[in-house]
Amino acid sequence: MTEPVRRAAEIEAPSNLYIIHPLSAWLVPYLARAGISPNQVSLAGMGCGIAAGIAYHFYPHTLCVLLGFALMFAWHVLDGADGQLARLTQTFSELGKIIDGICDYVTFTAVYIGLAATCASQHGNLVWALVALSGLCHAIQSAAYELQRQYYNVYGLGRKSSALPDIATPPPPGLAALLHHIYARAQLLIGGDAAAFHARLAAQPDPSDARRARYCAVFAPVIRRWAILSANTRTLAIFLFTLAGAPLLYFFFETIVLSAALIALLADQRQRYRSFPLSAPQA
Repeated sequence: MTEPVRRAAEIEAPSNLYIIHPLSAWLVPYLARAGISPNQVSLAGMGCGIAAGIAYHFYPHTLCVLLGFALMFAWHVLDGADGQLARLTQTFSELGKIIDGICDYVTFTAVYIGLAATCASQHGNLVWALVALSGLCHAIQSAAYELQRQYYNVYGLGRKSSALPDIATPPPPGLAALLHHIYARAQLLIGGDAAAFHARLAAQPDPSDARRARYCAVFAPVIRRWAILSANTRTLAIFLFTLAGAPLLYFFFETIVLSAALIALLADQRQRYRSFPLSAPQA
């Protein structure tokens, strides 16, 4: 069965739902008719991200901050379009997922380096240690957030394209499969009880439609709260802190505030796992 082109609206951040993804959806038919591949769209988005990093390097100039934000916004639109295009053309693959993930990290790495280089010239080289710690926190938070979305798509909506690889078996031949396998292991390590809960859920003989309906009702609201760890939050926070002339505060925000949010979200999710009815209610 062909999967929907758009992402599940009930778990999307409002900025995706009402601004970014509609623009992506408008762009996708033109990309498809032009014969542009999803991976090419991902790489174009990465180019916008690298350019944003250069613009933010000159953040004392307000026009450069506005340009950096505009370029990151363009990356968000293209980042939404590559997945929609892959689903429309049925060309999603492990390689595409890896390229998409790499492009996302390259975008933020470019922006962080651009900001850090200027901040270090003003505040000293210890800035680089703060930025590196912030980047590590970013990777952990993003992996945990994406895991929740993937599980929702698979167990709530039955979308096979979001399924994680089976980490209990060796990965298939190929670099893309190996990288996907390694990333999935890291996600499951960060995700706390998620793997054990979903393994128990998959083992239940409960009819899938009823189980999916219960799953969506319980987990959609909390996954919307996980959007605080999304790239959208970071893009807006970078813009606001930098526009205020205090980009260093962004890195403290990511390291302390967003890490605290991750801990709270994992604790909330653990409680939901414990209370979720694994089998169908008895008549």
